[in-house]
Amino acid sequence: MTDTQKYLQATQSIDSDNPRIIELAAGICGDTDDVHEKARRLFMYVRDEIKYTVYAPMYPESQYKATTIIERGLGYCVQKAVVLCALARAAGIPARLVFADIVNYAVSETLIEMMGSNLFTYHSYSEMFLGDKWVQMTPAFDKGLSEEHGFPLVEFDGYQDAIFAPTDARGNKFVEYIKHYGVFADIPFGPMLQSWEDNYGKERLDLWKKASVMGSMSGSKGGI
Repeated sequence: MTDTQKYLQATQSIDSDNPRIIELAAGICGDTDDVHEKARRLFMYVRDEIKYTVYAPMYPESQYKATTIIERGLGYCVQKAVVLCALARAAGIPARLVFADIVNYAVSETLIEMMGSNLFTYHSYSEMFLGDKWVQMTPAFDKGLSEEHGFPLVEFDGYQDAIFAPTDARGNKFVEYIKHYGVFADIPFGPMLQSWEDNYGKERLDLWKKASVMGSMSGSKGGI
């Protein structure tokens, strides 16, 4: 199996072989045969139709299955990247997850209080193999959220990398990428949870897990 073929396979979270995913991907791509246009349309769908919220259920692992996230219509960065990879693979485009630590300088005080930091460890975005190269894209913040908070909107043309901007339109710091963990065929769930515990503390992580299981992770949008 070649490297690109590896990233066409369905996984536990990226269930790209599910009939619902296959049908949805086909509907989004429509009648175009151009891989770049397919990628752009899939990105736009995930960016704007799967609404962003940092309060999406983040535990247990079943909350990260692409079909579950699509049905819910909500997700945070990791979950939205999973959906984009699932749709891309269903459309025949190799896709994989990228994980990094970032600092969000525009995060709300409420979220900083909840997390104890403006560091977002194991932030995730997607890469697709388009033409002859891997192209990065961040579908996390939907257009409505970006406009509401004045965040730079991530636009993807199907060709060039499209990740968070370092500054906003006024020149203020927005997002800084400070550490990269590499690329993955599926979510490295164990290391991700361990990083959360290391950076935010076991007590906070246990509370988030409990809230997710009880279905009470809800609140205002914001953050990453």
